Amino acid sequence: MRNITSIIALAAFIVPTEFVYARSIEKKHEQNPWTLVYDGAIIKNEPGKVNIHPVTYKLSGIDIAANVYTPANYDASKKYPTVVVAHPNGGIKEQTAGLYAQRLAEAGYITMAEDASYQGASGGLPRHTDKPQFRTEDIRGMADFISQYAGADPSRLGVLGICGGGGYALKAAQSDKRFKAIATLSMFNSGEVRRNGFLNSQLNTIPERLKQASDARVQEAASGKILLTGVASVTDEEITKMPAGLYREGMDYYYRTHAHPNSTFLYTTSSLMDLMTWDATSQIELIDQPLLMIAGSNADTKYMTDDAIAKATNAKKKELYVIEGATHIQTYYKPEYVKQAVAKLNSFYQDNL
Repeated sequence: MRNITSIIALAAFIVPTEFVYARSIEKKHEQNPWTLVYDGAIIKNEPGKVNIHPVTYKLSGIDIAANVYTPANYDASKKYPTVVVAHPNGGIKEQTAGLYAQRLAEAGYITMAEDASYQGASGGLPRHTDKPQFRTEDIRGMADFISQYAGADPSRLGVLGICGGGGYALKAAQSDKRFKAIATLSMFNSGEVRRNGFLNSQLNTIPERLKQASDARVQEAASGKILLTGVASVTDEEITKMPAGLYREGMDYYYRTHAHPNSTFLYTTSSLMDLMTWDATSQIELIDQPLLMIAGSNADTKYMTDDAIAKATNAKKKELYVIEGATHIQTYYKPEYVKQAVAKLNSFYQDNL
């Protein structure tokens, strides 16, 4: 049986690329024509309502798969405020990123959610490559694409980053001034956590894990074999044995209630060479746009949001919005928390876009 403590650290084990799921996952994705797994997802495009438009485009030679959402009574000859949504680590566009994109479209925005390069339905080899520079470029690539989309107003472009996507949104916004308003939800600083461990639980193993990543790259170069770190599947027993919090709720979300075959907690071990030397808050003072950061009061990840917003000293204006009672994962899907977050996001974007 897999070591539960290691699973929680998301550095549990190395698996070959030919992994199999230990048990069948939920088939919710098969019940939607666009394989959306969030509650209230669009099931058909209808005139006068929010519609979804699957699109593909090239980014650095890689095919990117995305969904664009247009507001009710969309008129391509008009101009709409526009928001791109960056998904969580392990997530894809059909989960919470799609939910928030749809809800913001219902509020009158053109929105977009994509699958990161090397992940989900997007192209790129080796699969599950998870390097910060690629995730940041993915966000810039969304700006490239949506700025050319009929009806989108590139002068009123915002970004929303969720979980790991929040950290990458902060990084993209440091240099990409096309983004006029920056928002994060349950921000996760991937570099800090991959380096130090969640809640700084792995500080004493940093050299060991960097060597593991370096050795994995040696093997890739020598044999082409790709080593993967993370979680390919999880049993009910393993979920129940995890301490309450981010990873137990996350495993339930990603592998049970909102499961999708394109969504995994795997990343190439060699990616740690980049992840562990990166930090979402490095040079965050370059953000001079308005900044909104949202986190649940009961989120065990809130310390990352607190740290980031304190360091964003040059933001034109900044606000920490706390959703009382919410945990990290609950902000992804619980109607009462999603409603609060969307209302705050709408007010923020209305003021700044």
